Amino acid sequence: MIRAALLSLCLMGLAPLAAAQTTDPAALAEAAAIRLDQAGQALARAEKARDRVKALSETLRAYEDGLEAMREGLRRVSLREAQLTAELQSREAEVAQLLGVLQSIAATPDPVLALHPDGPTGTARSGMLLADVTPALTDRASALREKLEEVAMLRALQENAVDTLSRGLDGVQQARSNLSQAISDRTNLPRRFTEDPVKTAILIASTETLAGFASGLSEIAEGEAPGSLPDMSHRKGKLPLPVQGTILRRAGEADAAGIKRPGLIMATRPRALVTTPTAATIRYLGPLLDYGNVVILEPQADLLFVLAGLDVVYGEAGQVLPSGSPIGLMGGQDAQIGTIVSQASEGGRTAASETLYIEVRENNAPVDPVAWFATGKDN
Repeated sequence: MIRAALLSLCLMGLAPLAAAQTTDPAALAEAAAIRLDQAGQALARAEKARDRVKALSETLRAYEDGLEAMREGLRRVSLREAQLTAELQSREAEVAQLLGVLQSIAATPDPVLALHPDGPTGTARSGMLLADVTPALTDRASALREKLEEVAMLRALQENAVDTLSRGLDGVQQARSNLSQAISDRTNLPRRFTEDPVKTAILIASTETLAGFASGLSEIAEGEAPGSLPDMSHRKGKLPLPVQGTILRRAGEADAAGIKRPGLIMATRPRALVTTPTAATIRYLGPLLDYGNVVILEPQADLLFVLAGLDVVYGEAGQVLPSGSPIGLMGGQDAQIGTIVSQASEGGRTAASETLYIEVRENNAPVDPVAWFATGKDN
């Protein structure tokens, strides 16, 4: 009976499990947890930093990176666990037979196992067969044990991820609050001009298009410092995008309503930080037409970066900001932990529900933003 079972398993074999993804899900989740811990340490150090705004901006970006990596790691962990569980369940009969054979071998006394009804020749053949099959059975048992251990480890990672996500979400909210306060306390930024609020209100009231508003920006400035801004032509196509996200629609592509715009639209996470892609003067910030809150940056003469759709804006018109300075936050609310875990368990990603519109204007005419920003091949 034992011999027949051994021969059956030997001939049948257990097909190899599907290869793991290129990036190990467990390693990805663990690395994300480390990044969130490092962001927490950076948040504590930022309170004592000489340039708190810069330090807190970097900390907030670190939290965004860590949370994004944790979401992706949790998603891959869930997918890997589901894959292993499904394969083990589909082979339940094979696994049960393997375990039964191993238990039978272990329970049979050695002298009995060595005897065969056909005499010495049968005993020799049985021994040879057993010697050939036992290593294969051991290998399969070892592989099964490894898969079961991996499932247990992945489930433990998912449980720990809840605590890690909770700390990360608390940390990112604290970083945003501290950043807003640090920006309010900031007094050392140079100014190129002072905004005339009356002229600004008149310009907004009389404006019907973004182009018309952009062409009248010089009218709202008082006491503008003379001199030209530095040329940036050597940085064309190399500037970082002002927010973390993916390109949803490129310049000239129609939206669901058939409307085409000369700028690009980026999908972002709720409350994502928006920063200056380079040193620039704030020409305008505030609500404008149907764009929501708008920030217009002037990195060089006759060049404007228009960023529209922000929920919170930082700064004042006329201020000169260094590269990477925070200029606002996107709208929406951070996803709750339960939502993140639920979507990850289903193999989905948390929605990038907010959109930022980016338009570039040279000599008051729109140009494709891709000419200035490094958008990457995958966007």
